[in-house]
Amino acid sequence: MTEILLVRHGQSEWNAVGKWQGQADPPLSPLGRQQATAAGRLLSDRQPFDGIACSTLDRARTTARLIAAELKMDMPFESKHLIERSAGEWSGLTRAEIDRDYPGYLKSGRYPTGYEYDEEFIVRIRAGIDEVIANVPGDRLLIVAHGGLNYCLEASFGLPFKHMSNVGGRWLTRADNGTLSLGGRTDLLANFDGETTTPSAI
Repeated sequence: MTEILLVRHGQSEWNAVGKWQGQADPPLSPLGRQQATAAGRLLSDRQPFDGIACSTLDRARTTARLIAAELKMDMPFESKHLIERSAGEWSGLTRAEIDRDYPGYLKSGRYPTGYEYDEEFIVRIRAGIDEVIANVPGDRLLIVAHGGLNYCLEASFGLPFKHMSNVGGRWLTRADNGTLSLGGRTDLLANFDGETTTPSAI
């Protein structure tokens, strides 16, 4: 069995201005870099991880590298399967802009052309987790990715939607037969004296 902590990246420049990112690739904001370093410091005081992996998008990659530096770990393994859900035509838009250009969509649960729905997204997420386990030795792993991955996994277990803060995390376990089990959420900024942020674009 493999224990996994799935962590959302630090605040990105688009998080800071309320833009829906999807698979666009804005970098971390200066605050996001501080959050990632603080998360790494908190994790360094806990039970050690055997390895670290991340999405190939810059905001997750940079978060993972800053955490890895604090944990004195090697460079993270990167998987394109762990990138954020495609937001289709909404990438780069704020909620206000979506409401203006696509009236009634958000309220009724409709999405634009190119949006990646849960049914296909969860298959990709599981492939990414499998790829990490196949390439990163150990039974306690840290994966830095995106809020959408956590939301999709939680929905697959029947949990209601709840926003996750930047560098928030969710524990998972993966049995040897591939079965996933969901653990609790965790706050990695408990000792951070800076600003904590919860993106509200979705």
